[in-house]
Amino acid sequence: MAAPTEPPAEFSIPPRPEGWTVDEVLALPEDQTSLQRIELVDGALLVSPAPTSTHQRILQKLQLAFAPVAPGGTEVLPGVNVRFGGRRLMIPDLVIVTCPEVDTVAYAASEVLLATEIVSPSTKVQDRILKRALYAEALIPFYLLIEPLEPTAATLFELRGGGYEPIAKSDNGELHFTRPFEATLRL
Repeated sequence: MAAPTEPPAEFSIPPRPEGWTVDEVLALPEDQTSLQRIELVDGALLVSPAPTSTHQRILQKLQLAFAPVAPGGTEVLPGVNVRFGGRRLMIPDLVIVTCPEVDTVAYAASEVLLATEIVSPSTKVQDRILKRALYAEALIPFYLLIEPLEPTAATLFELRGGGYEPIAKSDNGELHFTRPFEATLRL
C-alpha cells in the first residue's frame, strides 16, 4: 500500500534566512501569488488568503461612498502596495493617497492620508493590532477599521501623539465623520 502524498504545491516561496526585502516581494511572480496577499514586516512574510465576497462587498461600498467626497488632490484606491522602508510592505484594503494619478507598484506610507482594513477571520490580529501599530509608526494620519458584523461596525482613528485615538464610531451600520473630510458611510 502506497503512502498518501500531498499534491504538489503550485508555488513555493523560497526560504530567506536573512529575511526578505520589499523589492524581492514585489518581484514574486504575480501569476503564482494572485490567490493570496503577501505582505512584509521587518523581513518576514505575512501570507493571507484572498478576501471573501462579503469583504469585497464592504470594500465596494466604501469605494462608492468615498469617491464623491474625497478631497481634491487625493485618490481612493483598493488593495495597493504601501512601502514602509525597505523591509515593510502592507496592502491595506483601501487607501486614500495624496498623489492622485501616480502610476506605481507601491506607494510610500508618507503618501497615504487614510488606510482602511476590513477585518477577516484569518487577519483579525493583524488588522486590529499589528497594522494599526505599523500605520501609526509610519505616521499615516487616519486609520479606518471595519468589523463585518451584523450590522457592520466601523471606527475611524486619528493619529495623535504617536498613537491612534478613535474620533468616530458607527451607529447601526452608519459612520459619520468630519475629519479628514466630511462623509457618511452606510455600511
